[in-house]
Amino acid sequence: MYEEIFAEVQLTVAEQPIEWVDGLPFYCGHIKELPFITGAGPSKKAMYRQLAEQYQEYVALNQVEDKEEEMTSSLLTADQLLKYYDGETFDGFSLGDLLKK
Repeated sequence: MYEEIFAEVQLTVAEQPIEWVDGLPFYCGHIKELPFITGAGPSKKAMYRQLAEQYQEYVALNQVEDKEEEMTSSLLTADQLLKYYDGETFDGFSLGDLLKK
């Protein structure tokens, strides 16, 4: 049941053998694809909850924001600028400066 949650995002949970602490079961596991994400608890449900929480934190920290980079003349080479030059003066750029080089 809990494995299905991770299978939906194509992750596999590796469960360690059950340990007994003071006569009670203790479950441990990690995500195979991301072995630094581990979970442990007195029940499978607690272990999987911990894994899910850590995975959510990992995803939130590693999301790449789509940033639209504004095209300015500083991002273009001199050849690119001349190819599309239509007489407009770019921000801080003049054709005279380019020809001096």
